[in-house]
Amino acid sequence: MDTMLLDQFNRLLDDVCSPADVRSAQETDSPKYDAIWSSISESGFLDAMVSEEHDGAGLSLNDMFPLILAVGERAMPLPLMETMVARALLAESMDDLPEGPIAVGDLRSGHSHLIPGGAAARFVLTDTGDRIALFDVGGMSNSSPGIHGSLASQFSLGKGVEPLATARRPESGLLSLGAIIGSGLIAGAATRVLDMTVSYANERVQFGKPIGKQQIIQQNLAVMAEQTIMARMAAQIGCSGGLEPDLAAAAVAKQTGSSVAAAIANSAHAVHGAIGVSEEYDLQLLTRYLHELRMAYGSETYWARILGSQHLQSDAESSVDYIRAIA
Repeated sequence: MDTMLLDQFNRLLDDVCSPADVRSAQETDSPKYDAIWSSISESGFLDAMVSEEHDGAGLSLNDMFPLILAVGERAMPLPLMETMVARALLAESMDDLPEGPIAVGDLRSGHSHLIPGGAAARFVLTDTGDRIALFDVGGMSNSSPGIHGSLASQFSLGKGVEPLATARRPESGLLSLGAIIGSGLIAGAATRVLDMTVSYANERVQFGKPIGKQQIIQQNLAVMAEQTIMARMAAQIGCSGGLEPDLAAAAVAKQTGSSVAAAIANSAHAVHGAIGVSEEYDLQLLTRYLHELRMAYGSETYWARILGSQHLQSDAESSVDYIRAIA
């Protein structure tokens, strides 16, 4: 990716998505997310993945990986990356793309997944099994998970509600794309949590020396770094397939990210102690974000079952052979 483009994107996020902005956006009585979205929309980044044929920048999901990390590092509460992916998918069949945040999920029976940013979305793009369909949230019912500061929602379609538009369905399904986005956001948030924890351990002095000098703290930080790198590598593998990802790659990306998200959050709070959960301290914004993303688009258990099922249906004689076959 062009470093100038990434620098420009980072400056935009620094301007509109500071920790103070995230806190304001999470206050539903006086939502800040309209102002955040307006600035992002005006920047032109929403069409970064729309093909050049349809007047977009034509970037691939793999190209967007550094941007996904940047969004995750700031615990962006709005479905920004999901909207970019949705607009790229819809551009093939819509001349005028919808204005506003687009949440992404699978609303078919048996797919009751938490949809990040749903409370701030104007539209929901869902998988119908043979197509993907765009719905206005005004014609849908939704419920909040009841989590402090969360803008996630669970949606359901009312009877007789017609989609605003439909488009070609990715072969592995829309949920797999959501899982890959979620895994990238986890990797970004984990990177920021690790940086904050290392800095705190080096600055917090106890008994005359930084707590980061203690062997047990160093061990915790080393494990956190290992888990963060695992999440990042898995997410990058998922993104490498573009908007037509391999189902196994999506499963690996999300299963890995979700499985380490809670562990990274727990280790960070163990090092920080009581200050980590205080309202004015930024760590809790990111660790709550990690826990939410862990469950969004399917948890580690959901994707482990998908991966295991594919393995059992393959001709591979061993797990090693199966991994080699899909790698």
